[in-house]
Amino acid sequence: MHMSEQDKATATGSVVAPTKTWEVQLIHYNHELYTNVTEAAKSPNGLVVVSIFIKVSDSSNPFLNRMLNRDTITRITYKNDAYLLQGLNIEELYPETSSFITYDGSMTIPPCYETASWIIMNKPVYITRMQMHSLRLLSQNQPSQIFLSMSDNFRPVQPLNNRCIRTNINFSLQGKDCPNNRAQKLQYRVNALPDLKKPDQKTSDGGLGKERLRQKCGPE
Repeated sequence: MHMSEQDKATATGSVVAPTKTWEVQLIHYNHELYTNVTEAAKSPNGLVVVSIFIKVSDSSNPFLNRMLNRDTITRITYKNDAYLLQGLNIEELYPETSSFITYDGSMTIPPCYETASWIIMNKPVYITRMQMHSLRLLSQNQPSQIFLSMSDNFRPVQPLNNRCIRTNINFSLQGKDCPNNRAQKLQYRVNALPDLKKPDQKTSDGGLGKERLRQKCGPE
């Protein structure tokens, strides 16, 4: 989890979401190619990171609500503290959207290997202001050391370096959390896949969906 001292700050994925407050990163490693996450982190096609932004609200995400209740959070105040939570369902952490942005990039913790494929969810999840304050009271150090808050533990924004950013977001739509006010430089477009069409939906090629697979390449 990456967080700031303020309720509004730039997150590590700010290339796509500059106004989100905090960020949860779910790090997965390729177990078909590598034996552990350490090996995968420094190897090609090693990691996939799902990034979910967090915003303040009057209510909390069900998963985060269980994780950040008082009984749990007070048991993990210092570095190396651990507490086992039973029956958590990671699906409850995800926002209610299937839209995302994806690109090939690097990790946000040293040594920042460029081995990660990023998936940035298009909607945030929510926690209360009290839960956010509780997280800021966690320390990165041992009890015998000087208190160092878990906040401001994000990596500075990095240049895009001509990376290709891919998305399935419909930019003709917008909402309060995702305003459509950023410049877009569309390089290519891919139509929806056949298996995403409704069962009773006809296509101009007799239902085979070939037109849906055609790409429009080049600047638009």
